[in-house]
Amino acid sequence: MNVEVLVVGAGPAGLAVSACLKRVGQPHRLVDKAEVIASSWRNHYERLHLHTAKDWSALPGLPFPDDYPLYPSRAQVVAYLDRYAARMELEPHLGVEVTRATHDGSRWTIDTRAHGTYDARALIVASGYCALASRASWPGLETFPGPVVHASEYKNGRAFKGQRVLVVGSGNSGAEIAIDLWEHGAEVAMVFRGPVHVVPRDAFGIPAQRMTLLMSRLPTRVADRLSLPMRDLTIGDLSRFGIHRPPVGPLELLEKTGRVPLVDIGTVALVKQGAITVYPNIASIDAERVRFVDERAAPFDAIVLATGYRAALERWLVGAERVLDHRGLPRVHGAESAIPGLYFCGFRNPTTGALREIALEADRIGEAFARPRARRLGAALAHARGPSSRV
Repeated sequence: MNVEVLVVGAGPAGLAVSACLKRVGQPHRLVDKAEVIASSWRNHYERLHLHTAKDWSALPGLPFPDDYPLYPSRAQVVAYLDRYAARMELEPHLGVEVTRATHDGSRWTIDTRAHGTYDARALIVASGYCALASRASWPGLETFPGPVVHASEYKNGRAFKGQRVLVVGSGNSGAEIAIDLWEHGAEVAMVFRGPVHVVPRDAFGIPAQRMTLLMSRLPTRVADRLSLPMRDLTIGDLSRFGIHRPPVGPLELLEKTGRVPLVDIGTVALVKQGAITVYPNIASIDAERVRFVDERAAPFDAIVLATGYRAALERWLVGAERVLDHRGLPRVHGAESAIPGLYFCGFRNPTTGALREIALEADRIGEAFARPRARRLGAALAHARGPSSRV
């Protein structure tokens, strides 16, 4: 099947790109392997809320509803994305799984499972960085008698009431899942496998994202130095609780490793009051006891692995090594990559907000396709008019 442009992924990034392409009159087809749009958002744990404010998280052309709270819930984000697809009159083709994409120097050949092959001039990948769950392992994990679930499988803490649950991972998902477990009556502990920056979601009633946006134009190290007094004032030194700060600032760490700060929405308060116990990395697991690298050990009934995800683009994108970094993520975002006709959208998670970045990238991609269409239209009009007469 011949198409001008194929967009892979109908989550926030794919929907935004599709809307921007439609706005500039670029024919395209939007596909997703799931049977519904925004499948990742629909399947996230129930307690999830945006950690960025709705004012800076909307997709191009449609703000979040006025009656939504400042930090919309998972269900509200899903409802917004459904409304976005309807309002923008998008037509995603669902249940279409891409299995291989190759470029011959001028065109893309995209194979799918059970839906034939696409021949396209351009390929826009918007499948997201949560395609494949990353599952950590330790000696003896197979002997653990209780459930071991990844954050992608976790829905809520009801089944864990009264149980001793270890959450492995100090990212935003792990921190919120720990709160959810505590709220459902579990005895909660967290593993911080290494140093992590902790920042407040709000500082003195103002979204910390606003300050981040103001400082985003500054050099990284300057912005990090300016943010340090605020972190000291709002978060303080957490080392006595087992949470250690990295030697470099949060923005510098993000640039070097891709590790985002932990945006605190209440986890730190629970740690300080002793409701959540913090441990360092796991050394081994012996039956129901978990042993840590500081030689402590404790029994647990269940383990939740909040150990992240992989984009896993190399599984189907031929020549991925040319355009991906050592973490398997695109080197270029919102613009044409090193492979002609290949674009990526939605693979960044900056401190200014992932949804905000998606909107910016989608706009840039739309404009990139608008320019050559404008040139072709101008040439066609000039040809129709014929040679200009000279006076």
